[in-house]
Amino acid sequence: MIDATLIGAGCALALSLAVGLVAHEWAHATVLRLAGVDYAISYLPGRPDGIVGLVTTHPWAVVVPHPTGHEPAWVLRLAALAPAALAVPVFGLGLAGSVSIDSPVVAATAIGWLACALPSPQDFSVAFYADRLLERSRTLNTATGPRAD
Repeated sequence: MIDATLIGAGCALALSLAVGLVAHEWAHATVLRLAGVDYAISYLPGRPDGIVGLVTTHPWAVVVPHPTGHEPAWVLRLAALAPAALAVPVFGLGLAGSVSIDSPVVAATAIGWLACALPSPQDFSVAFYADRLLERSRTLNTATGPRAD
């Protein structure tokens, strides 16, 4: 029979992942909002039918920036890597002795939250190629912008 502590740890892990996912996307959005860059947040985009498809394919949430092309590249880089700041409270609580492996529920919560603090491969792509994204945005805005003739 499964121990109640193990069930509690599993539930804590699932809850911390769900809350952490939202916090991860909001970290991106907060930096973009503070910098004045337009963005859109989409939860569960393009989901196929079925439980396996729901869990294994496509991202669970996406923040899509809509820069004009005139923003500095460091804004997009900072926004892309902002979720890493979610690890600070967990490490702080760990150093203070509040997070330990003695309590499986607390450990599972910390592990779930730290998993959400990791920037995704797409986040790293934006961080490394922010100049290309801004150049593409600048080109699109120039090609479709208002004309004076």
